[in-house]
Amino acid sequence: MKYIKLGNSDLNVSRICMGCMGFGDSRKGQHTWTLNEEESRKIIKRGLELGVNFFDTAIAYQGGTSEKYLGRALRDYAKREDIVVATKFLPRTKEEIEKGISGQEHIENMLNQSLENLGMDYVDLYIYHMWDYNTPLYEIMDGLNRMVKAGKVRYIGISNCFAWQIAKANALAEKEGFAKFISVQGHYNLIFREEEREMVPYCKEENISLTPYSALAGGRLSKYQGEKSERLQQDNYAKSKYDASKEQDEIIIDRVAELSKRKGVSMTEISLAWLLSKVASPVVGATKLHHIEGAVSAVNIELTDEEILYLEEAYVPHSLVGVMAENR
Repeated sequence: MKYIKLGNSDLNVSRICMGCMGFGDSRKGQHTWTLNEEESRKIIKRGLELGVNFFDTAIAYQGGTSEKYLGRALRDYAKREDIVVATKFLPRTKEEIEKGISGQEHIENMLNQSLENLGMDYVDLYIYHMWDYNTPLYEIMDGLNRMVKAGKVRYIGISNCFAWQIAKANALAEKEGFAKFISVQGHYNLIFREEEREMVPYCKEENISLTPYSALAGGRLSKYQGEKSERLQQDNYAKSKYDASKEQDEIIIDRVAELSKRKGVSMTEISLAWLLSKVASPVVGATKLHHIEGAVSAVNIELTDEEILYLEEAYVPHSLVGVMAENR
């Protein structure tokens, strides 16, 4: 495993971040393909053995049970000071707004629930899961800063946002003396590269780390033509993000497959090796042992400039999808 400093922080994180959306009680969430606690623990333990020290979850994943499974496993298999735990909070609900619960109160309430779920006194990285258009930005940044000052959060990050939004947020933080966002978790992979327009250059300029999700496009960048998986068949949200661009994406996926055969490695390793040449630490979900093993193997694969160009040159612009399309 290799490690990297996360943005403007003192967090040393593994080049692979284990995404924990696949862990949790499926009865308490929208996903039917998630793992029970026993199976989740096996993958978390294997990740730790391979040098993974960076774990990403969210209060929204399977009704908080992803946080619970992760917290219990880490207590059994790791020392708290050796790991970096990230979790995420949701925007205020309509009911909270009607009750007059402020953004500051909302953040504290959500964080306290996440800490209870995780069984921890603090999280290393607290991530603004998606932009809250119904709450003043000042309340969000002030609320997050209060949690940093209280020692419940070491650093803050943001997910699913536009470059102008993080720029505005960090400018406000600088003006007010608040904590700034040190990382961005956006949608970025070989078949969805729209982050390269504004977010990537902005983050490079400001030394903000990219920790993208959907690193393998919901499994599409790890499967040869015709291969199936439970998630590919059942994850309707992922389907909605990629089905519209299926034909143009398959050209790139075929090139990943070709290059993987030529180099004698998996498609996962090729896809992640490309992404690792662009970002700090991609969030890679794992629901089988070989998923995390393949992800870790990618850290030591070096692609030539010619191979990178071969993978990239067939890309065409994509429409925004998922949360970002909804918030446009």
